Amino acid sequence: MKPLVSIITPMFNSEAFISETIESVLNQTYTHWELILIDDASNDATVQMAQTYSASNTKIKLLINDSNLGAAASRNRGIEASQGEFIAFLDADDLWKPHKLHTQIHFMLQSNSLVSFSSYELIDEKGYPKFKLIKALPILNYHRLLKCNYIGNLTGVYNASVLGKITTYNLRKRQDWLLWLNAVKASGKPAKGIQESLAYYRVRANSMSSKKFYLLKYNYRVYKQGLGFSTLKSLWFMVLFLTEYFLVKPKYTVSINTI
Repeated sequence: MKPLVSIITPMFNSEAFISETIESVLNQTYTHWELILIDDASNDATVQMAQTYSASNTKIKLLINDSNLGAAASRNRGIEASQGEFIAFLDADDLWKPHKLHTQIHFMLQSNSLVSFSSYELIDEKGYPKFKLIKALPILNYHRLLKCNYIGNLTGVYNASVLGKITTYNLRKRQDWLLWLNAVKASGKPAKGIQESLAYYRVRANSMSSKKFYLLKYNYRVYKQGLGFSTLKSLWFMVLFLTEYFLVKPKYTVSINTI
């Protein structure tokens, strides 16, 4: 039997996007999955929309936080409730291509990979293509990942049957980077990147992730709080991060030929 894949999707005021996101899971050619939706105290119609799906499909499970806990705590709650041999992540405004899981799980089984990710494309808030591709590194070791996050969370998968349920420190932002650091370190070998684009990342004008300089303090907290580095070591890795982020990582964002 094919391994079960648990898909973790935290939600907060996601009524504009959540149906399209869920539909991209329902359209997967790989069908042995469970989708765990975690609502983080939304005050719009997100819960009602999610309940419609969970009521009609037993593979879709809905958890509701009593108060707003943040993405890290919500993802952790979903991970703890998961039953899959593989754990994947899909935020409530992003999309998967129909063959995403089939391609990735087959790749991981064939290559004996414990952590994998893929290239992905950018779309705007309304879902129109921005004609930009974020290329996955073929091999990503822990040291390289320490300098900058090269794993698009919407493409990441880890083997929970081998690594166990890997959660993350409760940071409000950048917690996905910390989770992948924990996963790659636990695996004892590099993560493997699939060059094919398997997903669409939605770039939202007012999203927190669009405010790069504001997020620098959370990068520091990954080192200081999440990884327990000393202040001096954390500051040194911030220098490495800024160098990698501005001088190296942009090389992996390429324009898609529209002809």
